[in-house]
Amino acid sequence: MIKEWIAEYNPKNTEEVLAALREIMQEVALAGLSRTDFFEKAAFYGGTALRIFYGLDRFSEDLDFSLLELNPDFSLEPYFDAIVTEFKSIGMQVSIREKEKKEKTNIDSAFLKSETQWKELVLEDIIKQAGIKSTNRTMKIKIEIDCQPPLGFTTENKLLTRPFSFYVKCFNKPSLFAGKMHALLFRKWKNRVKGRDWYDLEWYIKKRIPLDLHHFALRAKDTADWNQEVLTSEDVLELLCFGRNVGQSHLTA
Repeated sequence: MIKEWIAEYNPKNTEEVLAALREIMQEVALAGLSRTDFFEKAAFYGGTALRIFYGLDRFSEDLDFSLLELNPDFSLEPYFDAIVTEFKSIGMQVSIREKEKKEKTNIDSAFLKSETQWKELVLEDIIKQAGIKSTNRTMKIKIEIDCQPPLGFTTENKLLTRPFSFYVKCFNKPSLFAGKMHALLFRKWKNRVKGRDWYDLEWYIKKRIPLDLHHFALRAKDTADWNQEVLTSEDVLELLCFGRNVGQSHLTA
């Protein structure tokens, strides 16, 4: 079954095999969560949501979620067993560990890691058939959930048919666009420019997806990058043209 799923991606090299495998792992993890009450409490967003449910033509590594209501005491740990059991049902052994944090943040995260024996049973066989050089790299997927998110986003239920048919509560495209625009304009860049943000922006524009201005404004206010009562489309265009200093000038206005 896993072999057939990977073959659907028609991978040409090791990197493409690993990317396909990672996406399959992401979908299985979503399936495990769907068997619980998780999507009554949280929604899927970010690049992987955009890839799996809306057709973004690049792979994404993480599973990002936002609670539907603020709950600083929320934990992912009660959902670990459901995820592990889902992988086990398709013959894949995984382990999950919760990330230890030095500082308290709004983000609760865990790492989903594939165990070696599953890679040997499936991944190596796929690579040999494709004539691709073998690799000993392990697969890791980061799962994060924002426990105190800026709200005001819109969700919809999206159908996924692998490993079985189930629904996932997702941000809709305008709200996803708001999250991406916030990351692009207000990410704490330092020296790590993220080209994927600009790539995704172009994707949203080409698809003529409207920006959820309300949710974008709430995100910008949540990170103290905007303090005006109203944020307009003209403000966003000015930020894109002249950078985040525009927002900072509003903060001191």
